[in-house]
Amino acid sequence: MRKKIVLFLALCLCNLMLVQAQNSEPALRIDIPIDSIRLSDPFILADKNSSTYYMTGTGGKLWKSKDLRKWTGPYTVAQTDPNAWMGPNPMIWAAEIHHYNGKYYYFATFTNKAVRVGNNLERRASHILVSDKPDGPYVPMSDPIYLPADKLTLDATLWTDTDGKPYMIYCHEWLQNDNGTIEKIELKPDFSGTVGEGKILFLASDSPWSREKEKDGKDRPNKVTDGPWLFRTKTGKLGMLWTSWIYDVYTQGVAYSQSGTLDGPWIQEKEPVNGPNFGHGMLFRTFDGKLLMSIHSHKSINNRTVRIPHLFEVDDSGDKITVGKAFK
Repeated sequence: MRKKIVLFLALCLCNLMLVQAQNSEPALRIDIPIDSIRLSDPFILADKNSSTYYMTGTGGKLWKSKDLRKWTGPYTVAQTDPNAWMGPNPMIWAAEIHHYNGKYYYFATFTNKAVRVGNNLERRASHILVSDKPDGPYVPMSDPIYLPADKLTLDATLWTDTDGKPYMIYCHEWLQNDNGTIEKIELKPDFSGTVGEGKILFLASDSPWSREKEKDGKDRPNKVTDGPWLFRTKTGKLGMLWTSWIYDVYTQGVAYSQSGTLDGPWIQEKEPVNGPNFGHGMLFRTFDGKLLMSIHSHKSINNRTVRIPHLFEVDDSGDKITVGKAFK
């Protein structure tokens, strides 16, 4: 009996230590090169107000830098409501920070593994938090949801269209519709909720470059839509980066709007915009005006997926962007 009691107490202690480890803040790391950081979906805000670059992404942590070469972090910045649909400890994917009308907005994908929708899928949705400062804390606004509760959405970003209205651009999860989409929905002026219903901009199957195998061995376009990012070239052309797969290779393509607005039609480029095993990119300008792409590499090392942020120079002087050399 005494042995069983000792074993029980030891098990309780292990569980307590595990919970404490999960809830504890990670140790702050200082002056870390960007290629030494493990981070997927890297987003960088060049904040002129603080003369600081802020990098976030999947995991919901934040990194800070003055020169894009040495980074300090990770900081915890998202403060979700434990009583909301996302629960007390949601997974956070693909976080972005946007400065708009004097506020900072945290666009992210939140997943509550304890709640199931549809065909027993984890509830996942795009949502927005707000702060007065770029490094948070980011807290909820008034509306509990931005899109239907039974619709799985992810990878939200912001775009203000030619009508002057702000829109959330997001993906409808391919696991639910079997042909992922990229959609738009109008935001309220303060981003506290949405207006109307979502509208499909294009489907995963519109891609001429993505591929996967059918059960009979034939090729078909991949089902995945991932990581939309809107931009305008210097000639005024509206484009969108987005990511899918070529078989088992993570790949990023680009589409351009024929009308110059979100409504398209969106014409897909025939070839990917950058090399294989890179995806979920976004564009930003450095404080000295250089256009860069922040993107993560995607590799399997010892049966473990490793994602590392990278920076590449981008030329947007024509109607279409070209990705250049690595930024150093």
